[in-house]
Amino acid sequence: MHTLLALIALATIQPSKNASKPVQVYILAGQSNMEGHGLSRRNPERNEGKGTLEALAKDPATRGKYGRFLLPNGKWASRDDVWIHYLDRKGKLTVGFGAGEDRFGPELGFGEVIGEASDAPVLLIKLAWGGKSLAVDFRPPSSGGKVGPYYEELVRRTKDVLAHLSREFPEFGARGATIKGFSWHQGWNDRVDKAHTAEYEKNLANFIRDVRRDLGVRMPFVVAETGMGGLAETDATALALMRAQAAVADYKEFKGNVGFVSTRGFWRDKSISPADEIYHWNLNAETYYLIGEAMGQAMKMLRPAPKGGGADKRVATQASSRSGEAVK
Repeated sequence: MHTLLALIALATIQPSKNASKPVQVYILAGQSNMEGHGLSRRNPERNEGKGTLEALAKDPATRGKYGRFLLPNGKWASRDDVWIHYLDRKGKLTVGFGAGEDRFGPELGFGEVIGEASDAPVLLIKLAWGGKSLAVDFRPPSSGGKVGPYYEELVRRTKDVLAHLSREFPEFGARGATIKGFSWHQGWNDRVDKAHTAEYEKNLANFIRDVRRDLGVRMPFVVAETGMGGLAETDATALALMRAQAAVADYKEFKGNVGFVSTRGFWRDKSISPADEIYHWNLNAETYYLIGEAMGQAMKMLRPAPKGGGADKRVATQASSRSGEAVK
């Protein structure tokens, strides 16, 4: 639950989590938009503070949804049942685990949804680096060619955190941990390269199979669309990449265990955002929160891939592409 300042005194609400259950681990991976550029604090020099989490928390129109994150003393609330490990940072989930300590990414909304749904402690392992492609940097082994160094780093770091869980988080004690899901938000570096876009569907399907195999878990997998530009986007290459992301979730082997999250509706114009940066969702805090929230909701609906499928299956199925109108 959130650490909230009560009307009379500061009170920390301790969650009632099953002490016998292992920590539930979710991996969040991708490039800069999984790193997260949702701006937290108001800055008059950034469009009068519009589109920041602080503005959302104080605006009467949005306070009902976002006000809980900002304590009356001006500090950010944290959860007592969700932890995060993000490269060189770790701790209880709160605002500030983004590309900079003044930013956050999809982990905030995702952790809210999963934390509320879980009866055991939750750990988010976030592995994200800016400016990385699936075609090269995260290239999965089954796609042939040189395996992406960040694919290898992702697998290595995940295994290292889990192997040294009691060192990284002494508060977990001897609970142990189990990987429950994988969330992916990436695509800008591929959508601006036609050759990368052309092979994205194949690479993403291979990535899902390979990461399940290499981590030894047929975990549910959620893909968040690279929907920057919103419903008005007309760039043919960008739309083609979005269709590729959506198509993978329609593969027969992935039915029910891979989910696709539409994000184009979460786009916020620069006029109500902190910046004019299409590749970083204009730094809009609401956008990043909604992406994470939707990913969490999608994750709750998925089930593990069946034995004999997902991680080990190597089928050449090509799902039919959706129309541009269907990719939202």
